[in-house]
Amino acid sequence: MKNITKSIFAFIAILTMACNTDDVQDRPTIEGVDAPVLSAPETGNTYVLLLENMSLQAERFVWSEANYNGDVAVSYTLEMDVEGGDFSAPQSLGGTIGALQLSVNVETLNTASLALGGVAFTASNFDIRVVSSASGFDMMESNKVTITVIPYTSIDPVLYMVGAPQAYYGLNGWDNTTAIEMRYIGDGITKIFEAYIKVASGEGFKFIGEQGTWDNGNFGTIGGAQDGVLENSGGSSDIKVAENDGSGLYYVRVNIDDLTYKAVKMNWGIIGDSTPNGWNGETAMSFDFNSNSYSITTSLINGELKFRSSNTSQFIFAEDWKFNVGDSSPKVAYDINAPNFPITAGTFTLGLSIDFLGNATVTGL
Repeated sequence: MKNITKSIFAFIAILTMACNTDDVQDRPTIEGVDAPVLSAPETGNTYVLLLENMSLQAERFVWSEANYNGDVAVSYTLEMDVEGGDFSAPQSLGGTIGALQLSVNVETLNTASLALGGVAFTASNFDIRVVSSASGFDMMESNKVTITVIPYTSIDPVLYMVGAPQAYYGLNGWDNTTAIEMRYIGDGITKIFEAYIKVASGEGFKFIGEQGTWDNGNFGTIGGAQDGVLENSGGSSDIKVAENDGSGLYYVRVNIDDLTYKAVKMNWGIIGDSTPNGWNGETAMSFDFNSNSYSITTSLINGELKFRSSNTSQFIFAEDWKFNVGDSSPKVAYDINAPNFPITAGTFTLGLSIDFLGNATVTGL
């Protein structure tokens, strides 16, 4: 009886295997017939990405349905590579199952751009394609669309001053490893910087993009011309802002986007209804180069005053009040809304010093 039972089970097993084999042999092979076609966006579109828009849609990518020879689930992956790349190591912008469009937000497109070697605030071209797959088999690639992306970085751009004036800040002159970082005043996209630099007549400096190297930005004048125009080159020449007006504290503003700079020797004074000239104009202060500070001894009446450098404001903005120091905390040279200093009548010796980044120190009040 046992032998009969064993024979029955063996027979059933053989039948089951035969049926399974027949099922596999009878199944149609899944093959792609028509690849998807990416229809939006169009080649040539440009995307300027902004940090504040990171959660918003950058683009809605749209493509046609892939055709396979069977009723199968089709998945799609949106891929991105550098222009002309072979997509051997693409960045994925996301995927769908069945859906023929995908909304990609700014952050996703920005992350992919930077991962593929894109440079923040600089235009780069990338290829986009859609890859379809039927239940994980037989991948088909769409056409490629080339777009231009200008990514952002959440880290503010940097620029450094390197040159003879470093020696006035406890450093070695022309030592790029200790180049002094300038104050960034751009909006997260524009690359605009400023500094308040003590410099003597005949001394030069340049701007670099990274400490310790001349290879990540080497900004200087073109052929030594002191005309406010820069070039990014190992052959660029020194910037010599004090050639005409002599030694002093200079306000320097740099725009790396258009490779220009402005520089002006700062003339600080006191102004207000407690000062000799009232609110009509500044009473000039004297500058001591060694201490990098301004001073004045004068009689003041009851009232208010501020420190102002209207010549700097006029040169940069064509108005008077962009550079002033008031009774704010902290005190800086660029706070146009700083309150006035209250003054009780008397004789005062007032002092003012401005550091490299525009922080101000006031004495005598």
